[in-house]
Amino acid sequence: MNLKELARHLGLSQSTVSRALNGYLDVSPDTRERVLAAARRFDYSPNASAHRLATGQSGAIGIVFPSDRDPLLDPLFTDFLSGLTNSAARRQMDILVSASLDTAEASYRRLAQRGSVDAVVLSSPLFEDPRVPLLDKLGIPCVVHGRTKSPRPHAFLDIDNEGAFRQAAELLVGLGHRRIGLVNGDARQAFAIDREAGWRSALLSAGLEAPDALNGADIMTDEAGYRLTAGMLESASPPTAVICSSIFSAVGACRAIRDCGLTIGSDISVIAHDDGIASIRPESHNPPLTTTFSSIHKAGERIAEIVADLIGGKNPADCQEVWPVDLIFRDSTRPPVRA
Repeated sequence: MNLKELARHLGLSQSTVSRALNGYLDVSPDTRERVLAAARRFDYSPNASAHRLATGQSGAIGIVFPSDRDPLLDPLFTDFLSGLTNSAARRQMDILVSASLDTAEASYRRLAQRGSVDAVVLSSPLFEDPRVPLLDKLGIPCVVHGRTKSPRPHAFLDIDNEGAFRQAAELLVGLGHRRIGLVNGDARQAFAIDREAGWRSALLSAGLEAPDALNGADIMTDEAGYRLTAGMLESASPPTAVICSSIFSAVGACRAIRDCGLTIGSDISVIAHDDGIASIRPESHNPPLTTTFSSIHKAGERIAEIVADLIGGKNPADCQEVWPVDLIFRDSTRPPVRA
């Protein structure tokens, strides 16, 4: 089936069908969904060369990662990518994932010169991320998964990291905990800065200290979670509770707690951030883990929608979302047995 036949079947103009397939905002959501459903049903795929000549668009979203790191080994990235690709496919868009063999700047410049992508998704942003002004200068729209400080308005989707970790710390304070450790992610990244701010704010508001000895940051792995938690437990004033920035960090933290002869929940409370990945479920732990929760898969899906809006002409300043985070109470969090 070609575009003309698809338009005739739907009783729409070829222009309307084409714009619906390409995510233009002047097509109503109901019409766009009807066109996309028909395209899926009849396995319609527009001619890529004709589409590019007609619109000047490649029909692709770009993601660049450092060549010294394989993101496909990272369950967080693969779950995010799954949501992104599924949502992009529904909009007849492809994902171009490429490694940066020299510098990130050189990679983005190549994408711009070749016209390989219509927009770029940026993950793991730094507090002041140089990629945002670079892409703005190159004329490539971008959507940041997270937030970064930039003088130029840019599209982003983030979760309320500061609010989530403030709420987690407040829960522990309310249960009677007075020494609460933070097992955080990479301190250079914006989400980790926000999570530390939430933890610190809750403690200081309750008249408690937020000592450096109970504030650890590193990549979010089992090994790092173990090492940071073990160091806190060996300190002169060990914590009665820890908040971890990921399920992976929490797995290591729980192992360190058990290796010290302590019982999770009874002796020391644990809260972890859960991105909703399928490989590790917090409710299956022993005991089940209290978590802050937001699905990274759904974030990937939504970011593909935001990319389509940008390509369709929406202002980046109107493509900024901060999602609330759920706090799910489970057995790993109890009142302290020691003050």
